[in-house]
Amino acid sequence: MGRYLLSKLGQAIVTIILVMLVVFTLLRFMPTAGYFSKEQWKDMTDGEKTAYLRNMGVLDPLPIQLKNFVGNLFHGDLGRSTVLYPNSPIGGVLAEKIPYSILLNLISWFVAALFGLPLGVAMARKKGGLADKLGTVYVVIIRAVPSIIIHFFIQVFLSKWFGLPMLFYMDQPISWLLPTFSMSIGSIAGYGVWLRRYIVDEENKDYIKFARVKGLPRRYIMWRHVFRNAIVPIAINVPSDFLLMLSGSLVIESMYSIPGTGGLLIKSIKAMDNPMVQVLVLMYGALSVLGVFLGDILVSFVDPRIKLVDSND
Repeated sequence: MGRYLLSKLGQAIVTIILVMLVVFTLLRFMPTAGYFSKEQWKDMTDGEKTAYLRNMGVLDPLPIQLKNFVGNLFHGDLGRSTVLYPNSPIGGVLAEKIPYSILLNLISWFVAALFGLPLGVAMARKKGGLADKLGTVYVVIIRAVPSIIIHFFIQVFLSKWFGLPMLFYMDQPISWLLPTFSMSIGSIAGYGVWLRRYIVDEENKDYIKFARVKGLPRRYIMWRHVFRNAIVPIAINVPSDFLLMLSGSLVIESMYSIPGTGGLLIKSIKAMDNPMVQVLVLMYGALSVLGVFLGDILVSFVDPRIKLVDSND
């Protein structure tokens, strides 16, 4: 297991380094205006702009810039925003926004798991029955209707019918209901349809048929064998889901005026805020890689039959 973890950790580190190199290289092709606020770009002369870029280290060779960035990173310095939040530390901006995204996404994840997993089990156990048909209708609606229409319906009509706030207020937990519900409905459908598929696949395998022939109780077979194996493919993605909560939701956070991280990367790219783009792309890339790494580890705990060993062991 130790060799396997070290191997996966090494692959993750190499991947993150490659992401860093790609991001730093591509940013060199972006306009240097992205390193200035609008006032600086307007008021500075060409000579002052060149001196400013040299002082920031942007004109240094790429290896030197990468070395300086990594060194600052280990000291907790992510740089400063230049356009969106002029001269504000990027770490401070993220520290203010991330808690909002984590709070709402975490609640929505629990809601999705609370309703989505039982939905998948009910659809699989009553295959072709009422629960399966109703669940299928729900999944089809969620996947067929554009999400923006569903979110708009939830915000406008549910707020009117139940007297709920249409905007998010941190000091009013009741205003969290609509955005978390909007965030969870897609995941509920995803958990339901995929768990149903995995359970049906497991129930058709020979070892399950043999267990039934032996006379084992249906409930025992379901929870002891079928569900434990069917949940493994879903469990693999849990770490990634948690880590990517930091990125927030662009549509929902915009609709409910939530001051989270949703859409921050898109806004940074549009504003050409190069330092902010650099940090966000590296952060999302590192979180994705770390999520895959943690997913591999989690599988071994969900299904003890899976051993984390190299093929050469």
